[in-house]
Amino acid sequence: MRYLLDANTYIQAKNQYYGMDICPAYWDWLDQQFQQRLVASVKMIGRELRDLRTLSPTTTKKPKLFFSSIIQAVMQGDYNQGNRDSFLAKADPWIIAKARVIGAAVVTHESVLAPNTRKVKVPNICHQFDVPCVNTFQFLRELNARFVLGN
Repeated sequence: MRYLLDANTYIQAKNQYYGMDICPAYWDWLDQQFQQRLVASVKMIGRELRDLRTLSPTTTKKPKLFFSSIIQAVMQGDYNQGNRDSFLAKADPWIIAKARVIGAAVVTHESVLAPNTRKVKVPNICHQFDVPCVNTFQFLRELNARFVLGN
């Protein structure tokens, strides 16, 4: 399985439990997973992390097709307009579309919400489009990550 990381997985890890000053092994391990092509993201995530505002196209046609389907589903859903617009302006629809095309799982800190919610959340949209979605800790366990102190 390949994994595509959402921006919030980097942000929360850095700001909370895997701060670069307290757990550099996490970041080294993550670099190794990228080098092995088990972990990736989309360009928009990098831009989100740099300046927290994005919207640009993906270069292949297949993600664009799923992106369009995701946009249509979200626009037709009974979502809070502000939350919907925020979701659509970020990398979230692109990462879900890319994961669907390449058969990857999305890694996010967002939680599934009840079906009648008016908020757009990555896990709910992943489920709607048959895209696996896991949190950081499931991701670490699935890849057998171990951060052990030496003797």
